[in-house]
This record gives sequence, C-alpha cells and structure tokens, in this order.
Amino acid sequence: MRTRITSTVSLRRAGTSLPAILQIILAAVAAYVFAREVLGHDVPLLAVTVSLSSLGFVRDARPARVLETAIGMTLGIAVAEVIVLTFGQGVLQLAVVLAVTLVVARALSPAGAFAIAAAIQSILVVLLPAPDGGPFIRVVDGVVGGAVALLATAVIPRDPRRTAVREARAVFDEFLAVTASLVTAARFGDRTEADRALARARGTQPLLDAWTTSLESARAIVRVSPLVRRHRGELERQAAMLEGMDLATRNLRVIARRIDYLSRDGSRRPGIADVLARVVTAVTLLSASLDDIEQLPIARRALEELARHVRPEEVVGARESVSEQSVVIAVRPLIVDLLVATGLPLREAQELLPPT
Repeated sequence: MRTRITSTVSLRRAGTSLPAILQIILAAVAAYVFAREVLGHDVPLLAVTVSLSSLGFVRDARPARVLETAIGMTLGIAVAEVIVLTFGQGVLQLAVVLAVTLVVARALSPAGAFAIAAAIQSILVVLLPAPDGGPFIRVVDGVVGGAVALLATAVIPRDPRRTAVREARAVFDEFLAVTASLVTAARFGDRTEADRALARARGTQPLLDAWTTSLESARAIVRVSPLVRRHRGELERQAAMLEGMDLATRNLRVIARRIDYLSRDGSRRPGIADVLARVVTAVTLLSASLDDIEQLPIARRALEELARHVRPEEVVGARESVSEQSVVIAVRPLIVDLLVATGLPLREAQELLPPT
C-alpha cells in the first residue's frame, strides 16, 4: 500500500513538472544552437549548463530570480577564467576558484543550491581544457545561457497559475483540517483533538510562505509574458485572497491556543463548535472558488451572515466564563480576515460585526 502511494506521488510530481521540463529542454537546446551555430563555439557546454541551472525546478521562477542566478553563475565563470589565465590550472587554483565563487554566490543569494550551481560552473572552467576562440569564450557562453533562460520565462513560460493554485489549496486544506479539529474539540471537550489542532495550526506558516513565493513568481511572469497575461486578473484576486488567509491563519492559531486551554476541563462547548462549523462551511466555499469563481460570492454571503451574529452573548451566553467569551471575540477578526479574502474591503467587513 505504501509503495502504491509513493508511486502515485512520484507520478504526480513528474506530471506537474512537465511544463518546467519542456521549458528547460527548449532553453538548453536554444542556448547550445545559438552558441555553436551563430557564435561558432565548438563545445558551448557552459551555455547549456547555465541555461539549465538558471531555470531549474525551483518554485520561484520570477525573471528577476532567473536573471540573478544567471549573473551569479556567469560571474563565477569569469572569476575562474581570470584565475586560470593568471595562475594556470591545478589543485591550488581549484581551491581558490571554489572559495571565491562560493563566497560571491552566498553574498548574492541565500539559496544553498544557487551557490553549488555557481561552483559547478567554475569547476568546469578549471578542470576542462580551454576551448578554441581565445580567453573568456566561456564567459560568453555563460551570458548566452543566462540570456536564453531569461527569454524563456517570457516566450515559453510555465503555467503561472497552476503552482500558485496548488499551494493555495494546500493552505486551505490545512486551515479546514485545523478548524474541523477545533470543532470536534469544542463540541466534545476533547483535549487530545485540541492538542492535535494546535500542533497543526503552528505548522501552517511554511504553507503560507510557499503560496506567497509561488504567487509572487506567477505575478512576475504574467507581467513579462504576453502568452499568459490572461491570468493576470485571476492572480490579482488570489493575491487579495492570500492577504486575508494569511491573517486568518494567524488568528486561527490564537483560537487554537485558547480552545486547547479551555479543553483541559473536558467540558462541551456547542456554541463555539457551531460557530467554527459555519466557518468550515464558508471556507470550503472559498477554497472551491479557486477553480470556480461563482463560489466566491456564495462564500462571502455565508461569512457576512455569520459576522452579523458573532457576539459572545449570542454564541456562549452572558453567564459563561471570560475565557469562553474570549474565544468568540477571537473569532470576530478571523471572520473579517476571511471576508477580506473574498475581496470585500476591510472597512466594510468590520462594519458587519455587531457591537460587543
């Protein structure tokens, strides 16, 4: 069973990588053909490797990141060329080239993979025989590879929406899972379920970060590529959704901590459970709007109706403890954030809340 699940995940990962694979292949071949047929370089190895490494399979495929990567690797090639031309090839030269390249690469980018990729380019300069054509011919190849990679982000763009939607769905799935656990914890006074919900809530930030990176990359691509510009409006809506969901998830962590504390006495709190269950229903509709925009106004109406009735006295009663009332008070900004995620202006969302 585990082998079957692993195989399914592997096939899905390979399938989602096909657009990136196609882009990398076309860019590498184009860099090779241009350097060889137009510039006359016999073995334009670095044109191919730089174009390949600049694109890669990273989540962040923004043109600015591709350009940064290409510049860093080409700089590493140039440094290696200078050292080889001045001091020749050898073990000591290899150590110096690696040291300089890695320091420069780490200064340019926090990504460890970037530094290694740049170092590999410089190693090729030190270890391989110099090609015909004079000094710095490999620097030219590096420039060609980087330029082709940058051009590929506009001419052969990856689907800017697919990755962002996938990361958004992961955030929604986890948000819904945490909220559903909190519903169970509140309805049955289940401390184990409350602990589980709190642990999952604390682990949501990486999912939000991944969505942010993918969405920023997608928005950067649609700005430079006419082929995918039709997705621009959809990505702008998703950016507003991300802003609201980011804040809503932070508030969900607060709610999870308070319910975890309350659950220590094992008491049932059906009022709180009912409110959170309605949140689950509305967020499920909001999540569905990623694929079906017609679900967005339905989700907004559900949240608007919920917002009008979220008062401590109405949900848990005026005689309940301050701790229980504080949970309801914490739900109020959560609902506001979710309304903002539907595209409703913040002030309008806030005005829907009844006075406390």
